[in-house]
This record gives sequence, structure tokens and C-alpha cells, in this order.
Amino acid sequence: MNETKRTGGKPATINDIARLAEVSKKTVSRVINNSPFVKEETRKRVEAIIAEHGFTPDPQARGLAFRRSFLVGMIYDNPSPNYVVNMQQGVLDAVRGSGLELVVHPCNRAADNFLTDVRAFVVRQKLFGVVMPPSVSEDDRVVAILKDADCPYVRIASVSLDEPACMVVTHDSRGAAEAARHLAELGHRRVAFISGPDTFRSSHERGQGFRDGLAEHGLRLDDGYVRQGAYTFESGVEAARSLLAMPEPPTAIFAGNDEMAIGVMKAARDAGLDVPRDLSIVGFDDLPMASRVWPNLTTVRLPIRDMGRMAAEKLTARSRGLDPATLVQPEVDPSLVVRDSTAAPAA
Repeated sequence: MNETKRTGGKPATINDIARLAEVSKKTVSRVINNSPFVKEETRKRVEAIIAEHGFTPDPQARGLAFRRSFLVGMIYDNPSPNYVVNMQQGVLDAVRGSGLELVVHPCNRAADNFLTDVRAFVVRQKLFGVVMPPSVSEDDRVVAILKDADCPYVRIASVSLDEPACMVVTHDSRGAAEAARHLAELGHRRVAFISGPDTFRSSHERGQGFRDGLAEHGLRLDDGYVRQGAYTFESGVEAARSLLAMPEPPTAIFAGNDEMAIGVMKAARDAGLDVPRDLSIVGFDDLPMASRVWPNLTTVRLPIRDMGRMAAEKLTARSRGLDPATLVQPEVDPSLVVRDSTAAPAA
């Protein structure tokens, strides 16, 4: 069959190329845009048909296809800038050299226009896929928006909330239990906990894990030694001042993240206390700052950068025609890093 009959006597379109190559229009678009997510055999076949028919893509259409196919979104509502930056670095580790680009979208879950804002972002950017750190990852309303837009996503959360293909589970309660065991084994009996916001599932998981770890040693976390923070340095300072002003202040404080833990350090110094002689402090996350403050912070390590990379890799697996659920699922296992901010209580 000659070229005119095969293309109806008109210049070949992208639909003609897809039909002749027996692939989807999306695959042809990826070949045009030099995407790495096309099998070499398929690429050669499509390129040969493009050359045979002298097909030239419309530059404007090509730009639209690029936006639709090669943007990974990261939607987050997290008060810790260090956490966010580390997560971004992990996503970038996964997409670097792949032709994909990262676009970040901070938002406020408490805002009246939160869902409208997220929906507009997803539709406007025509995203390749979305990575969702806590606490956005815990919001099923956002998941419903992404499903409605037929947009792939991966959720990062302290417990499993979805199918394995859509999850990176961080098991926060395990790490908090380790923190409790460490303080109990040092001999602390008056221990306190500064939680994160109620809207974060991780706040509850870390609190419950801490209680469970104490219970293993016959200890109980008294409600009077619990304060709620906001995962910020300032809230850590405020909560610690309240705890240290008690008639019987705690000898150890477990803060729900490193930013609050460093706030506890400031409050302790302001009160004239020595860390760890007068007060032991444990954080959570093991952000880079944990090993840069003095004394170096004992904390629970979560591989935040790796978590971002794992989530993005699940998205890129889809583009290669792989089912993320069938891949080896890397385990995110928190672990305690003992440094200089904890010691046995003073006699």
C-alpha cells in the first residue's frame, strides 16, 4: 500500500503514525520528546515510520504533550522546611536524567479552598504523577481528586492507607518505641512527650509507639507530661518551657520531630539546665541539623530523602510498563541514633 492510501492522501498526523506503528498516540509523543520510557525496539519502529512519512510534529502540540507527560508533582502541607527539602532531594534523585521534572505545590489543609486549589493544580499541570508526603498523603479527599483526574500517585505515611503500589510506609511507631526503650534503659522515670499536630497521623503513631515502648519497661506516660506542638522549633520551645516549669519536671523529653527537639534544647539552656546531665532529649527524623547542634541530638532516623526517592521510583516504574506492586518493596525501618543529648538521670 502506498503512502497516500495509508494516510488518506493527506500529510501524516500523529494519529496516523500511532496507527501505522501499532502503538498509542502517547507512545509516539514520548518518542518525539526523547523520553527514556520507551522500549528501544518500539522507538526504532516509530522513528522509522516518522521518517518514512516525513511527519513533523506541531511544536505547540509537542509542548502540551511534554507538560502532560513529564511533570511530577509534590503536594505537601508540612511546617518543617528541612523535611520538605530532604523529601524534594529524594524525588530529584529518582527522576534525574529521566526527562521528568519536579514541580512542588505547598498548600494549607486548613484553608477553605484547599481541595479546590489541589484540583486546579493537578488539572492545570496535567501531571505525570504525584508524590504526597504527610499529612496530605493521609487525606482521602485528595486521593479522590487524583483518581478522578486519572493521575497516578504515591502516598508516604506512617501506616498503610492504600494498595502497596501506591504506598511508602514509614512505621513511625516502631521508631518511637525505640526512643522510649532507650530512655527507660537509661533509668528515666519522669518522661514527657511533645506531639505534633493532631491533623498528622504521624503524631498519633509516634505517641502510641512511645507509650508502647515505655509499657515494655513497666512505665506509663502520664497525661500531665504530654504537650502538643506544631512540628516547629517555636512550638518545641513553648512546650518545653511549660514542662520544665512543673513542680516535678521531667528528666527526659521525647519530641515528635527534630525541630521541636532543638526547641527543647533552647528552653533547657534558657532555664539554666545542662543537656544531658539535667535533661535528656530525643528527637525524630534525624534531619541534618541533628548532628550539627550541640550537644548532638539523639534521634530516631527516618530516611526522608530515601522515602522521596522510593515514592518517585514507583511512579517511574509505571511509565516503563511495570506494576509497582510486583516490585521489591523497600522497607522503611526507623532506627535510633544515640548521640550526646541523652544520659542517665542525675542521682
